[in-house]
Amino acid sequence: MNERYSRQVLFPGIGKEGQEKISRKHVLIIGAGALGSGNAEILARAGVGKITIVDRDYVEASNLQRQQLYTEEDVAEKLPKAAAAEKRLKAINSDVEIRAIIGDATPEMLEELVSDVNVMIDATDNFETRMAMNDAAQKYNVPWIYGACVGSFGMSFSIIPGKTPCLNCLLRTIPLQGMTCDTGGIISPTVQMVISHQTAEALKMLVEDWEAVRTSFVSFDLWRNQYSSMKMSKAKFAGCLSCGEERTYPYLDRDNMTKTTVLCGRDTVQIRPAKAGEISLEQLSAQLCSLGYKVKGNPYLLSVEMGGERMVIFQDGRALIHGTKDLTHAKTIYQRIMG
Repeated sequence: MNERYSRQVLFPGIGKEGQEKISRKHVLIIGAGALGSGNAEILARAGVGKITIVDRDYVEASNLQRQQLYTEEDVAEKLPKAAAAEKRLKAINSDVEIRAIIGDATPEMLEELVSDVNVMIDATDNFETRMAMNDAAQKYNVPWIYGACVGSFGMSFSIIPGKTPCLNCLLRTIPLQGMTCDTGGIISPTVQMVISHQTAEALKMLVEDWEAVRTSFVSFDLWRNQYSSMKMSKAKFAGCLSCGEERTYPYLDRDNMTKTTVLCGRDTVQIRPAKAGEISLEQLSAQLCSLGYKVKGNPYLLSVEMGGERMVIFQDGRALIHGTKDLTHAKTIYQRIMG
């Protein structure tokens, strides 16, 4: 057994057999922000065989306060978070296979990715993606770990298909949607606490110690010194369309996903094209420069500015319009620049 994992192997809950299981497993992390980068780093250091990390955004200065994989250099280069995470994770543990995907975790992508995944970790910032994750997990029998935080408040819940209530069931009992980091801010210790809960549960699942997996819903407020754990077995709903007796998996229907959305914690609107497909950033850059736009870029994206407006365009055709939360205004800017 590799010496680098010797302290982990000494822990009775893992041991040599558990470490060997960990080295053969595949973890899918949706989101490479605060929770995603922390989860990815801990699991890479733990020796997980393969980590796939999906994220739609790029690194900005405001991320550095709590998103532990990134540096000022990543900010200067406007690196997509998934690409920056891949680079750092490979430097941390070259034995781990890292796959970075720059883009939205759409229902189609999730259904494609989960086929050989052992555990999914929620590190996203919106319930639309979480609900699609939930349906994919139920359809393909993949356990996943919900996590969220804002201010000094955090929460986590392990979802095991066929055993625990799913997220759709949970929403009937607990008001999970509400304040975001945009309105409540966030302190790094809150992030680290949620990460600790998520990665501990992930390790239990990876070594297949299902009796140790926590089935209660955990929430805490670090600033007010509050911690609670609620049993959720009665929350399971037989009529749930995601995990009930007559399932339809409604959140895997791409038509139910919005094409335009305000990003969490940002004066930024994302616009997703009606048809997915890669675009030539080089050709687009030349075209926009000829029209008088100020264009900067890297192999992953273009940053376009004119008249105080800024838009970032990715290879998959998605665009982030900065400086607004007005969906109509954002669409106007998008149509003016993209034609």
